[in-house]
Amino acid sequence: MGTGKGYGKTILFGEHFVVYGLPAIASALRSYTTAEVKLGDGSGWTVDDQRPATPGYKKKKFNEAMQSIKNVIEYLKIDTENLELEITFAGDLIAASGVGASAAQCTSLSRAINDTFDLNLNDEEINKAAYEGEKAYHGTPSGIDNTASTYGGLIWFVKNLEGGKNTMDLLQSPKKMPLIIANSGITASTTEVVADVRRLKEESPKKFEKIFTKYERLAAEAKKALLEADITTIGNLMNQNHKLLQDITVSGEINDKLVEIALKNGSIGAKMTGTGRGGLVIALAENEEVQDKIAKAIEKEGFNAWKTMIG
Repeated sequence: MGTGKGYGKTILFGEHFVVYGLPAIASALRSYTTAEVKLGDGSGWTVDDQRPATPGYKKKKFNEAMQSIKNVIEYLKIDTENLELEITFAGDLIAASGVGASAAQCTSLSRAINDTFDLNLNDEEINKAAYEGEKAYHGTPSGIDNTASTYGGLIWFVKNLEGGKNTMDLLQSPKKMPLIIANSGITASTTEVVADVRRLKEESPKKFEKIFTKYERLAAEAKKALLEADITTIGNLMNQNHKLLQDITVSGEINDKLVEIALKNGSIGAKMTGTGRGGLVIALAENEEVQDKIAKAIEKEGFNAWKTMIG
């Protein structure tokens, strides 16, 4: 038997933009998914998915999840014709759009298979295996989710569009900062949303060029602010990033509503995170007292919210 763990993540800056080679900043979360692999008689593999999840998430993502497991098993060259893998997923990460649930699943499985078969893979190799699994969920994933899930911490990420090694710098902020994650309860298809953005970019290249230029400046400022724990600047830049995500049509009405609730209740900055058109919104708070106030306001409106720290 082998076990493995993969962390959840939130993208602080750069979702969707990262697909086009622009930098993104992600923070791993304290919550994680676990995988357990037992060897049984027979062939193939079975899955027992015990992860907590947004209602409907696991059903909507079922086919993608099964393909991702197949991808990881095949990438690691595990022979399932002469043995059976009994796979169990659990942990405290709530599976929802925008929290890196798929990457956490892929990473935990890669680690569990590594543990089961004594493959002696290092983190870089685990990350590559998890990326193969992510292809089932995202088509052409950026790689940022599985990187955050594998390594943890705060990450500056730039995808190499030429197929070479991606840039991944671990950042260290001098201060932990309170964050609220609000769940819209809506699960969007990442593949579909990414394809929509690509189509819009092809239809309006000049518009997107201006948006990309604004975002690239914003990302550089955000990196500096995080390294200095300048929470006011970070919040302001989150607000600007959300506006740009609205401009490329990935923020839905429910995302904008959650952002408004957070800002009205003391958040320094708030934005959608992840796929968009539902999924999650993140909100930055100056202290834990304000963090509590924002979380309660969101829950009062009928949405789930949980508290964490970044940095």
